[in-house]
Amino acid sequence: MAKAKTLYVCTECGNDTPRWQGQCPACHAWNTLVEEKVQPAARARGAAASTRAAGSGASVPVRLREVEGGEGQRWSTGLDEFDFVLGGGVVPGSVVLVGGEPGIGKSTILLQVAARLEAAGRGTLYVSGEESPLQVKLRAQRLGAPAGEVTTLAETDLDAILQHATARQPSVLLVDSIQTVYTPELEGAPGNVGQVRECAARLQRYAKESGTAVFLVGHVTKGGGIAGPKTLEHIVDTVLYFEGAGGLDHRVLRATKNRFGGVDEIGVFRMTAAGLIPVQNPSELFLGERAQHASGSAVVPTMEGTRPLLVEVQALATKAPYGAPQRVSTGFDHKRLALLLAVLEKRAGLAFGQLDVFLNVVGGIRIAETAGDAAVAAALASSVFDRAVPADAALLGELGLGGELRPVGQVERRLAEAARMGFATVYLPPKARPARGPQGLTLVEVEDVRALLGRLFP
Repeated sequence: MAKAKTLYVCTECGNDTPRWQGQCPACHAWNTLVEEKVQPAARARGAAASTRAAGSGASVPVRLREVEGGEGQRWSTGLDEFDFVLGGGVVPGSVVLVGGEPGIGKSTILLQVAARLEAAGRGTLYVSGEESPLQVKLRAQRLGAPAGEVTTLAETDLDAILQHATARQPSVLLVDSIQTVYTPELEGAPGNVGQVRECAARLQRYAKESGTAVFLVGHVTKGGGIAGPKTLEHIVDTVLYFEGAGGLDHRVLRATKNRFGGVDEIGVFRMTAAGLIPVQNPSELFLGERAQHASGSAVVPTMEGTRPLLVEVQALATKAPYGAPQRVSTGFDHKRLALLLAVLEKRAGLAFGQLDVFLNVVGGIRIAETAGDAAVAAALASSVFDRAVPADAALLGELGLGGELRPVGQVERRLAEAARMGFATVYLPPKARPARGPQGLTLVEVEDVRALLGRLFP
C-alpha cells in the first residue's frame, strides 16, 4: 500500500509546499500553512468512484435548451427573512454554507427550516455530527418547532451519510457541521484542511447530481472567518454569516456570496424561547431605543444589499486623560474614521488632536459604504458642540477630502424608507436630489461639510 505524502497547504489561497514555512510563497499570508496528508492516486480514484455510486451516475453533456426548470423553481422555507437572503427560497441542487460564532443560532435556524420544509411536503434529512437524536429532539421541543417529522441521523462518516441520503432521496440535506464529517479514504482527523475540502467537494457533487439542496454548518475561527480552507467558500453556491452583538437578542444573517441572488443581503431575526423569529421592520428595531435629544447621535439611511435600513450612529468626543488620544470604532472602518476626523479638522475647523473619539453603530450593524460619512461627521460635531442633531433629521452623502459632499446610489429607496419611518428632513448633496422626492419629506441640499454643520448647528 502506497504511503500518504505530507504537504503543507495554505488555508487562504490553497497553494501547497513540501515543507512548512512561516509565510505562504504564493499569497504571502503569514501562519496559514497547515499540514495535510495527500492520498495515493489509487485511493483517490476509489473515493471518486464511491461518490459516483452514491449519486445518480455519470454525467452527460446536454444543450442548454434541453435543461428543464427555471428561475421560479425555488422552495420556500416559511421564514420570510431567510428566503429573502437566499434570493427567494432554496434552489434545488444548491449548496449553502452557514457560518457564525458558537451559540449564535446556526443549528436552531436550520432545524426550523427543516421543520417547515417537512410541513410543506419537502423531505429532509438532518445529519448531526455533534448531537445525538435525543439532543436534537429536546432542542426542537424547547423551540416549539413542529419538527416531529424531520428525519435525524447522528453520523460523521461521509460514505454512510451519502448512502442514507441516496436511499431516502430527501429534497434537502442538512449537515451540522462540515468540520465533524470525515471520509475514511483520507488520513487525518475530522476538521483538518484535507477532510473539510474533500467532504465539501463530494457533498457538492452529490447535490448537483441528485438535485438535493445541501446546507452545511461551518465553524468560525478566532478571526471570524469560516474555519477550514478558503476553497470551502469557493465550492459552495451561497455563504451565509450569522452576526450578532453580545447581549442583544437579535441576529443578522448576511449573504457574502450568492450565485442565485444578491450579495450583502441581510435578514434580521429576534432570538426568543421559540427560536429565531423574523423581524419584519428592521429599521424600527434599530431605532427603537434612540434617545431623541442626546448629543452625538445621527441617523443614516444605509443600503444592505437591496434593502434600505435606517441606522443610528453614535459618537463621543471627550478630552483625553492620557497623552495619546484614542480612536475606537465599532461597526465602522477605523481608517475611514481617521480620514473623516482629518477632513473635519482641516475643512470645518474642529480640533480632535486632544480628544478621545469613540464611534458606535447601534445594533451590531456595520456600515461598509461611504454613504454614512455625513452622518458620522454630524455625530462627531454634535458631540464636540454638545448639541443634538434634530431628532427627525437623517443625513446622506459621501465626504470627500476637500470637504465636499458627494452623491451616493439608490437615493430614492433610501428617502422612501426615511419617509416611511416618520423622518421629516434629509440632508443630502445637491446632485443626489431626485426629480421627485417622497411626499412630506423636506430635502435640504448642502454643498460641503462646513455648510452641513452650519445648517445643523447655526
